Amino acid sequence: MLNCLTYPCAHSAASVLIVHGLYGSARNWGVISKRLSDQFNVYAVDLRNHGDSPWYDSHSYRDMAQDLAQIIQHIGNPTHVIGHSMGGKAAMVLGLTEPNLVDRLLIADIAPVAYGHDQNQYIEAMQQLDLSQISTRAEALQALAADVPDLALRNFFLRSLDLKEKRWKLNLKILQREMPEILGFPELTESYKKPCLMLVGADSTYVTNEMRPRIKDLFPNAKFAKIPRAGHWLHADRPRAFEA
Repeated sequence: MLNCLTYPCAHSAASVLIVHGLYGSARNWGVISKRLSDQFNVYAVDLRNHGDSPWYDSHSYRDMAQDLAQIIQHIGNPTHVIGHSMGGKAAMVLGLTEPNLVDRLLIADIAPVAYGHDQNQYIEAMQQLDLSQISTRAEALQALAADVPDLALRNFFLRSLDLKEKRWKLNLKILQREMPEILGFPELTESYKKPCLMLVGADSTYVTNEMRPRIKDLFPNAKFAKIPRAGHWLHADRPRAFEA
């Protein structure tokens, strides 16, 4: 079963499951999880091949959706599901294939379509880092700088570096091999008819108007909202606006 961080709420039976994006982890959502626990029982997972969850040879969205279904079955009641980027795709597949487990969806800055950009340059940068020569976070930040100039991205990646064990808490080999699967989206004919909010960063290009017909085909009750002055990592750029 996936590793899951739990943030209980003393006065609510409603639950929220939070699903991070590629190279992320449940820990990235700690602040938002704690704030949401004022109203909900919050469960933040590490997806397969990420964080403290098991490593597998597959990284398909159907498999990720089944991992999430197992968590919800363990919780014991249908949940609201928040998914960002890759985690949003996994959440969408969960809603489409196991709608009885999902009360409503909030999908953050991703659409149920195939994308053309490549993420492998970041995997290669992490693989090339000689961890035997790295003893501090500052050294790792500096060593990654040439391949990952964006400081915010470097800090994000390093949240998955275990300095003590000299290892990445990411199954980089499988994520690299499965990148076409991660960038794609499975062919599904089902639709999810419960409430679905597609939340996008106003400065992001991940969800375009041209994608809306496909979204509406699969999620006929989808509504759309934008967070101003936010990019793809909208929950990090504008956390309070995201929580609202």
